[in-house]
Amino acid sequence: MNLEGQAAIVTGGASGMGAATAHALAVAGARVALMDTNREALAQVAKQIDGLALYCDITSADNAEQAVNAARDRHGPARVLINCAGIAPARRIVGRDGPMPLDAFRQVIEVNLVGSFNLLRLVAADLYGTDALDEDGERGVIINTASVAAFEGQVGQAAYSASKGGVVALTLQAARDLANAGIRVVTIAPGFVATPMLLGMPEEVQQSLAQQSPFPKRFARPEEYAKLALHIIDNKMINGEVIRLDGAARMQPR
Repeated sequence: MNLEGQAAIVTGGASGMGAATAHALAVAGARVALMDTNREALAQVAKQIDGLALYCDITSADNAEQAVNAARDRHGPARVLINCAGIAPARRIVGRDGPMPLDAFRQVIEVNLVGSFNLLRLVAADLYGTDALDEDGERGVIINTASVAAFEGQVGQAAYSASKGGVVALTLQAARDLANAGIRVVTIAPGFVATPMLLGMPEEVQQSLAQQSPFPKRFARPEEYAKLALHIIDNKMINGEVIRLDGAARMQPR
């Protein structure tokens, strides 16, 4: 897909992989709407790329619909959706204080899985009413973000692993469900990425985590996620697939 002049939506666009992807999309010529709950950081990124900043609680049907409508009013139907918004609290199933509160588990599922599906369904519905972009009938691309924790969940990652496992399981099904409209669905499963959350850890913890990657022995950069996202958008044969971005790392139990 040629991104020049096309509308795109990025959730979690205020920082990390979302912000890097928003920058890359804008450089490629897309008109980008960024969604997040961090209003201040969101406004800063939007200003840098001449994008549209939209407050959005992705777990809310009404709020998400309002945000998608606002993006459509400004840029037209989004041909690209990149779901980067997510949370990763750590908590054991049974800890010193007893079993994990059910609401703590539910919140992670709501944000990471339900939130991703919420935007997917709304953007896909808009695309059904658009003209195909080429002779193959492509109308748009949706990229979700999982994690290697979907496959190798560490101690304390019950909710996170379950939520990202749901995103992985959704990938092929959604690609099949939306194929008749020419909408591709792909998931990126990053390993350790140099986001503000990870870089806020103690230096010795960062070094230990980075050494889990056989090559290169470092964290992935948000820009490398963005580069992969743009290749997925460009390559129409990538569909219904989960792509790991982890330097061949396999997470240890803890």
